[in-house]
Amino acid sequence: MLVGVENWSDSTVYKLTENLAIVQTLDFFTPIVNDPFDFGRIAAANSFSDIYAMGGKPVTAMNIVCFPIDTMDKAVLKAIIEGSLQVIYEAGAVMAGGHSVQDNEIKYGLSVTGVIHPDKIVTNTGAKPGDSLIITKPIGIGVLSTALKAKKLKIETQRYITEIMATLNKDASEAMLDIGVNACTDITGFGLLGHAINMAKASKVGMRIYAQKVPYIPEAIEFAEAGFIPKGSYLNQTYCLCHFKAKESVDQILLSLLSDAQTSGGLLISVPQQKAQQLIDRLKEKNTPCASIIGEVIPEPAGIIYVYP
Repeated sequence: MLVGVENWSDSTVYKLTENLAIVQTLDFFTPIVNDPFDFGRIAAANSFSDIYAMGGKPVTAMNIVCFPIDTMDKAVLKAIIEGSLQVIYEAGAVMAGGHSVQDNEIKYGLSVTGVIHPDKIVTNTGAKPGDSLIITKPIGIGVLSTALKAKKLKIETQRYITEIMATLNKDASEAMLDIGVNACTDITGFGLLGHAINMAKASKVGMRIYAQKVPYIPEAIEFAEAGFIPKGSYLNQTYCLCHFKAKESVDQILLSLLSDAQTSGGLLISVPQQKAQQLIDRLKEKNTPCASIIGEVIPEPAGIIYVYP
């Protein structure tokens, strides 16, 4: 076992030969959008994310299905799986079966296996002082998903966040492997701040994040101000309290969005400062949703994030 559950790792990595290791992960959740096809796309993209964060190439995916078969039309499940299949094919992987159980609530996701060279694994433990921190998708999905459940979101915004969540981190992962980076993790349920803290703790470094440099989905500000903050984001804020220090001048709404629980978020990459612009350029060439430097790694205190305006 090259990478296990220690250090809040994104996936496990098991060495098979001198030149080959497998990367394994799984994820599943309840519907986050109304359309079953789009839910399948999002769930699949989210499930692949941990493989991409470690620089792996996904090869097989297996369905994890919970479905109320006695009370809901099978067509809904068919659409979910068809959406998932579209993303699995986009990832260059194959669907290899899976398992289903009857449940009163829909839940769907994938168990994914990927491959990687044992010497080319990217983990969340390698961030070094002086590195630049780059993210590849805007944040605010949690707030906007809450607004969607309340039927407050415009159709255009619904479509936009659906495409953001359904976008694989494949191109971003390939870009970071092309340039060479020190550490990476994907931004999901713990929010940007929570995942940054885990990377800082695992790497035994500190970090500075500049709130106004973090890319947000514009409508997220409006709905956060109106109180559409999910329970998971409040839990994240509680978890992060002991691990970050914010300047008084930091806007409180922006600060709350740093803890916003994301679904199928982007990558948080720690890259040597001299390579940062190269990585930004490569990410833009690959049309990733965003490519923004949001802060830097500092020597100490380990595991602490300083948030600046």
